[in-house]
Order: sequence, then C-alpha cells, then structure tokens
Amino acid sequence: MVDARSLTALGLAAGYALDTALGDPRRGHPVAAFGRAAGALERRMWADSRPRGAAYAAACVGAAVGLGAVAQAAARKPFARFVVTALATWAVLGGRGLAREGEVMAEFLEADDLPAARRRLAHLCGRDATKLDTKELARAATESIAENTSDAVVAPLVWGAIAGVPGLLGYRALNTLDAMVGHRSARYERFGWAAARADDLANLVPARLAALAATLLGGHPGRTWRVWRRDAAKHPSPNAGPVEAAFAGALDIRLGGVNTYGGVTEDRGTLGDGRTPEPADLRRSVRLSKLVGLAALAVAVTR
Repeated sequence: MVDARSLTALGLAAGYALDTALGDPRRGHPVAAFGRAAGALERRMWADSRPRGAAYAAACVGAAVGLGAVAQAAARKPFARFVVTALATWAVLGGRGLAREGEVMAEFLEADDLPAARRRLAHLCGRDATKLDTKELARAATESIAENTSDAVVAPLVWGAIAGVPGLLGYRALNTLDAMVGHRSARYERFGWAAARADDLANLVPARLAALAATLLGGHPGRTWRVWRRDAAKHPSPNAGPVEAAFAGALDIRLGGVNTYGGVTEDRGTLGDGRTPEPADLRRSVRLSKLVGLAALAVAVTR
C-alpha cells in the first residue's frame, strides 16, 4: 500500500502538472472565493487594533486549514487522497499564470505599447505605473516575477510537502490575507500587522530555497551568491530581498530602486551590478522562474 507521504508527493506532482498545463481555473477559482469571504469578514471585524487583526487572521487561516484537514481526512482511500491533494495543489499554485503575465508584459514592451504595458502591470504588482518607461516597467515586472516565484510556486509546494492539504490551503489563505490587509496604510497599519508578520514567517524558508535554486540554476553561481549575500538586506522585505537579489545576480541585471505604491514613494535599495532590465531580460526571468519551480517540486516530492 502507498503510504501517506508518497500520496502527498504524487498529488503535489500532479497538481503542479495541472497548473503547468491548464493554469488557473477559469471560473469559480477557490482563492477568489476565499478573498470574497475574507473581505466580507473584514468589513464586520475591522478595528484599528492589532488584537482584532490577529483574531481576523486566525479565523481566516484557521478556516482554510480546517477545511483542508476535513477534506484530507475524508479522502480515506489512496486514490481519493491523491486526487484531493492534486486538486488542492492546482488551486493554490500560480506558476503558469505568473509566467504568462511576464510573457504578455514582454510582448507589450517589445511592441513599444507602453499604455498597454502600464495597464497590464497591475496584474503583477500594485506599483504606480503611470510614469514608468520601458526599462522601469521591465524592472517592475522582473521583480514581481522573482518575488511571486517564491510566493505562488515555491512556498505552496513547501507547505504542501510539510502539512499536506491543510498546509496548501493554509499557506494560500495567509498569503492572500497579506495581499489584502498586510500592506502599510492608515487602515491596515495595525489591523493587518498579524497577517503580514505571519506571512513573513511562513515564507522565510521558501524564499531562501527559491534564492538558492536561482543561484544554482541561473548559470553564474558565484556571482549570484555574492549579490544575494551582499544586497538582500537592502530590500525592506525579509523574503523578497533574497529572491530578487538572487534573480538580479543570476540574470546579471540591476533590480531595486525607487518605487511608488499608492502615492507613497520608497527606496528599496539597489540589487545587483548589471544593467537595468530590458524586455529580453523579463523573458529570461520567466525561464528562470520555471526552473526554480521545478527545483522546488523536486525538493517537495523527495523530502
């Protein structure tokens, strides 16, 4: 009989294959449904309070973990366990969608269609793109590809390998909450604090695994390692910093700098020694992202 660990590994591999072949579900995406439910609960629970925000995050993530635990427990037969794990993995991964957004951005930039590229950037990040030129748009997209390789591919696989379906759903719920309420603003400075800090903790290992994979697979291990170790701490995020620095070193480009989010401008430091990214580098970042995802899958299924 196949043991639970082997079934989880097989389910993760099948879910990864589904995401690669099909991308996100076209209708009724579970993550979107969770977001709507979390948004409705936020409207009821919001207060300018860290304890209230912590309770909100615990309720949302706890519900996702509980749903995963029930689904996994109900799948008693090996084939059912495999199917449930595969479908959960497919639902939470975003590798194909991420790669597609990078490729579409590169197409717009290569065609010098800046208005379309500026609009499309919103699919990758919340940066103000109004005044960004071709190179700044390529930089923004490349940084987002790097960061989201960890968030949307590596981390779900790691947590799925550790905790099965509850880990998959719990991680995706937490990461979604961070995107919803974890940013610093007048409304979420206190209420979103717990979600943001918990997301930081959940991504500590996956982000460094992603950075290590980029270092080993990017073609220039020595240079990438030096850039990662030297520049990662310049980034305000403890997890985006290592991944973006490793991508910068692997691709021999320069990331980071001044960005504007919601009218607030911040300097995120300079990562790497190369030139400012161009559309061709954005395509290279997509290829590296795919390699890093495959490496993460290999680790997840052989742990």
